[in-house]
Amino acid sequence: MKILKTIILLLLTSQLFAAQLLIPMDDSQKNHLKAYGIAFWVLENDIEINWLLNFRGGSFSMAALKDIQNECIIRGVSFEVISDAQINIIYNQIVNQEVNMDKVKLEKAPKVAVYSPSGTQPWDDAVTMVLEYAEIPYTKIYDEEVINGDLSKYDWLHLHHEDFTGQYGKFYGSYRHAPWYVEDKRRAESEAQRLGFSKVSQLKLFVAKEIRQFVFGGGFLFAMCSATDSYDIALAAEKTDICGPMFDGDPAKPDCQSKLDYSQSLAFKNYKLSMNPFEYEFSEIDMTRKRKVRKADDYFTLFDFSAKWDPVPTMLCQNHTKIVKGFMGQTTSFDKKFIKSSVLIMGENKTAGEARYIHGEFGKGTWTFYGGHDPEDYQHFVGDPKTELKLFPNSPGYRLILNNILFPAAKKKKLKT
Repeated sequence: MKILKTIILLLLTSQLFAAQLLIPMDDSQKNHLKAYGIAFWVLENDIEINWLLNFRGGSFSMAALKDIQNECIIRGVSFEVISDAQINIIYNQIVNQEVNMDKVKLEKAPKVAVYSPSGTQPWDDAVTMVLEYAEIPYTKIYDEEVINGDLSKYDWLHLHHEDFTGQYGKFYGSYRHAPWYVEDKRRAESEAQRLGFSKVSQLKLFVAKEIRQFVFGGGFLFAMCSATDSYDIALAAEKTDICGPMFDGDPAKPDCQSKLDYSQSLAFKNYKLSMNPFEYEFSEIDMTRKRKVRKADDYFTLFDFSAKWDPVPTMLCQNHTKIVKGFMGQTTSFDKKFIKSSVLIMGENKTAGEARYIHGEFGKGTWTFYGGHDPEDYQHFVGDPKTELKLFPNSPGYRLILNNILFPAAKKKKLKT
């Protein structure tokens, strides 16, 4: 009888302490950004993860393998080893219909591409910077790779701070005599000619349309700062010329404004272009010059979505806070008056009338636009030093970027419910 009791006790103990690993994403997490890198690394090793939406800031659970624990320790990521019994209590709490939580299975690490010129450094762009910091692998591609059909190799694409209109970022007013501007313009024109286009704007339009087709076929697109509105404007301006002679050698079409076809673009409608070459602005979509927000009051709020009925925006908004510090860029935010009704606003500064974080579907794929340049550099200027992300391991603004990177790993069947 004593031996039987001992056996029963051992069995109960093994069940109680069966290995489950929880990576919390609330305020107890030491390094939120590297936690995403752990999740990506686990997926690369063909181990499934559960993303626990709205549970402790969007935590992750998985098998508590020793290798994963060691990797967390090496990268400075907080984790908890809990029993099967404990994780089942958590899962039962999450599936309760009265609770705004859900469990989404992540199955496969997405193939990540960044559309960026070869000469740029990782710290030139917030996304490449956080990818490097979180140790998430990515591939740089640019115009030639897009033309050659390489987009089909990837699941997720980020657009670097590109100007898809062919106006060289509207830097003409301040930097037209700067050596870097002169060289960038010369190189862009040479590359367009080499790839078979008479103008840079024509090359960028072709690329923009290929990217749109990538989304339509099921790809995931993410863009920040000027790559958001300039991309949408380029699509709308397909049948006209909006570039002045200082950009492409001939005048813009006098009726170019009336020739914009907003139906061809993803996010914006009914805006007016900025035709002044000395103005550092593409159109009235951007709120940078219109907003009356002091730095001390510059925050935006993330919306609450139903985890069980709207898992996609819920995933994209996972965070340990709903209030995120604002930050500026060439395109800081989007005037809500010019956002299409089909677009989902996920983060806004309601007082300023601006959207900061928006999302939409197109065909089988999705896109997300995020205003601003660097979530931890309030007003970034050309030549400013890079942000050291080791000083901001718990950045809510950077977490939004990483939510988008993990999003394509979610089980597709779950996303359709």
